[in-house]
Amino acid sequence: MANQPAGKCEFDVENLIPRLDLTVAGDVDGIDPVVQQIMSVVSAMGCAEGKEFEIETALREALANAVVHGCKRDPGKQVQICVSCDEASGMLIVIRDPGGGFDPADIPSPTTGENLFRAHGRGIYLINQLMDEVRFERGGAEIWMLKR
Repeated sequence: MANQPAGKCEFDVENLIPRLDLTVAGDVDGIDPVVQQIMSVVSAMGCAEGKEFEIETALREALANAVVHGCKRDPGKQVQICVSCDEASGMLIVIRDPGGGFDPADIPSPTTGENLFRAHGRGIYLINQLMDEVRFERGGAEIWMLKR
């Protein structure tokens, strides 16, 4: 994350304080332990105090998408996670998976029509509702989530 891709994210990458940089296997059983680890760091950082529920929920959804869709549940594949803090701007979480990506515009809204009754398909919607900024890079194989 040395350079910030062009876009909306208002972070001064030079001033980010990286707090956690790790990988998790492409296995759904690895999601909960890594979320707990990240949330303990999030709480200690204090960059998004009082916003822990939103961050944890968005983190779980993004990791589930990366493991299920990006890694195809293959434990031999890895998801990269970087959690950084800029005390003036908040917290940035970047999750990268090895998949081919997707076009966020192709994701149907879970709030209309028959999608209301689907058992899945709400993750991206929830992430966008819970985080202050969300951006997809690398053709959708990387998500940037900002919480002020």
